[in-house]
Amino acid sequence: MARTPWVDKDVCISCGLCINNVPDVFRFDDDGKAECYDPDGASEVDIQSNAIDVCPVSCILWQE
Repeated sequence: MARTPWVDKDVCISCGLCINNVPDVFRFDDDGKAECYDPDGASEVDIQSNAIDVCPVSCILWQE
């Protein structure tokens, strides 16, 4: 089963790094928090290195 990125919106500070780095996967929701709208928009490696690893508050996690 593939892993899906998930944003813990209670922790997200709306910095936009994940959205700028992987815009085909992440966007801001109506509350200004990051959300994963297309988990298939980039490879797991790209999501890991350009969103999860650079998130300053570590609010992006993998769900199995």
